[in-house]
This record gives sequence, structure tokens and C-alpha cells, in this order.
Amino acid sequence: MKIILDAMGGDFAPDIVVEGASLVRKEMNHELILVGDETKIRRAADRTHVDLNDPGIQIVHCTQEITMEDSPLSVREKPDSSLRVGFKLLKDGFGDAFVSAGNTGALHAGSTLYVHRIKGVLRSAIATILPLEKPILLIDSGANATVDAAHLYQFAIMGSIYMEKIFGIAHPTVGLLNIGTESKKGTPVQVEAYELLRKSNLNFIGNVEGKEVPFGKCDVLVADGFSGNILLKTIEGMGSFFGKKLKAIFKSNPASLVSALLVKKQVDNLKKSFDASEYGGAPFLGISRPVIKAHGSSDALAIKNAVRQAIFYYNTGIIKDISKYCALPEGVTVSRPKPASKPESKPESKATPADSEASQSAPASQGTSEKSDS
Repeated sequence: MKIILDAMGGDFAPDIVVEGASLVRKEMNHELILVGDETKIRRAADRTHVDLNDPGIQIVHCTQEITMEDSPLSVREKPDSSLRVGFKLLKDGFGDAFVSAGNTGALHAGSTLYVHRIKGVLRSAIATILPLEKPILLIDSGANATVDAAHLYQFAIMGSIYMEKIFGIAHPTVGLLNIGTESKKGTPVQVEAYELLRKSNLNFIGNVEGKEVPFGKCDVLVADGFSGNILLKTIEGMGSFFGKKLKAIFKSNPASLVSALLVKKQVDNLKKSFDASEYGGAPFLGISRPVIKAHGSSDALAIKNAVRQAIFYYNTGIIKDISKYCALPEGVTVSRPKPASKPESKPESKATPADSEASQSAPASQGTSEKSDS
């Protein structure tokens, strides 16, 4: 297989990406394409002592970068960016999967605009494994801030297929993130989604409150991207908080230091079980080719595991199954809010429906086009 790596994406790029690529070559021996500024990539290789003369690593040079602060549609405005070039390589068949730790909104927009969704899928979504008492798939964890019940229904289908294929869980349980367990709790979207899921063939167990999530209440947790991302970041923050508190307790006196030595192995295993980097990146479920989002603060290990995730994802046939099972129940409709009108003082070229959805369905905004790709 050949994996396309966004060398400029992430808080510590390109150094960490180059190091991660080296780990991939040593442990998996798959071919890689590093996309980015070649001069910066080679300087990073010198700093990290990585040999780029490896015939299994190819560099595709580009002159533009998309930062974490750029808008989702910067992928359209910067045609020679590592994201845009990477998407073109993926679409044209020069690679089998694309991995990036870069701007989530731009990654979501670009995958929709240039790689396209699976036929029948209304919205792609980020599927993130929560490393809790047992692995829980959170979908959506940040791509679509505002959704309809039909989107949540499809998220549940895609998430169930993912957990069956990746973790081997037969009939994974599905929960809907909500503020209460009663069927009428939440917004009208949650109430409608509850009914759709209840009538489906999925193993739906009902609404799940945030306090139940750490205890493995379900295998697939369905949410809009806004709520899902808040939950994800809260769990990450609490993990760091308790880790620091535990460290302070062990260092508080000589006796506790001795205790720390006695339980060091168990504590290390606990820390590893809560380490999201062990699970690799998060795929954009619903996109027609494998696109994997690694955490922005990924280290070399996380980049390597994101590539491993991309390879596994490619080989499982998940995309084919999503295409087969994602159809909406008869009579289910999706609202289509009117896009905001443009100021008359700034005449510009007309935006396409795909442009509108890509910019609006990215984090912290609302989608305006629901036509599924054909």
C-alpha cells in the first residue's frame, strides 16, 4: 500500500511527521508520500536523523500551508497547499489513504469537495475512539456542529459498521448522547433521532448521559459534532488533570514515593489504556476514500498509529458496507436552510452547493446542502 502523509499538518510538523514516517518504514514497510515544502521536510529530516534516501519515501513538493487558524475553505483558496495536493493525489489514485494532523475544518471540507462522499451519505463525520473502560466510538467528534435527525441516524449506521469491522464487535450497542435518558429529552433533533434509531435494526439502547460514558454504556455514541467535541475535549482534559493530581500525590512525601515505585507498572498500564494515540487517528466516515485525522498534538508514535489505522481501515471494506447500508428510512427528510445572502457590494463567482456544505458543516457552523454524492 501507499499512504499519503500531510507533512505540514499538526502542531509539531514537519519534524514529528517525518519521524512518524520513519517509524512506519521500519515497522510496516509500506510506501509513503510526504506532501509539503520539500526544503522544510529535508531540514526536519536532518534534525531528527531520518534518512529520506529511503526508496519507500517520496516527497511531493508544494508551496502553501494551511494553518490551524485558517478557515475550512482555505483548502479551496490555497490550491498548492499540502492538504489540497494530498487530496488530489488520493482522488487520482496515487495513494490508497490520506493521513493528516492538520486543520480539522479544512480536512473535512477538502475531503467533501475533492474526494467526495460515499453515494447516499448526507454528511461525513469524524469517528474517534474514546479510550475509557472499554473502547467507545464517538461519532461525530467535531465535523458537523449542527445536524438533523437523519444525519444522526446515518452516523449510527456508519459507527456500527466501523465497530464491527475494526473491533470485531457483533451487533454493537448504540447510544444517543443526551441530557437525560428519557425518550423525549433534548432538542427536537434528538427526540426525532431517538425514534428513528428505536425503529431501526441497530442495537439501540437509548439516550446516554455524559456521566455514563466513562463506564462503557455503549459501543457507539452518536452525537452532533458540537456536543461530541466538547465531550471529547472534556475527557482529554480530565485525563490530564487526574494524571497531574496522581503524580503530585506520589511525590508528596517519601512514603508515597515508595508506594509509587510499587505500583509503577500498574499506573503505566493505566496511562497506556487511556492514551488515544494507541488507537491511531480518527477516520472521516462517509468519505469515498480513506481520510484519517490524527490529533493536532500527535507525536511520532501517534502518526505511525494513524498510518496503521489507515491501512487497517482500507483493508476492512468499511466504505463498501457503508454504501450498502446507509439508505434512510422511507419518508425521512432533511431540512435545507437557505444559505446566507451575499452582500451586493462584493460580486463574486457563485459558490457551488459542495462549497456551501463544506464551509457550513465544518466545526461551529451549519450545513446548507444535503444532496448526497453520486
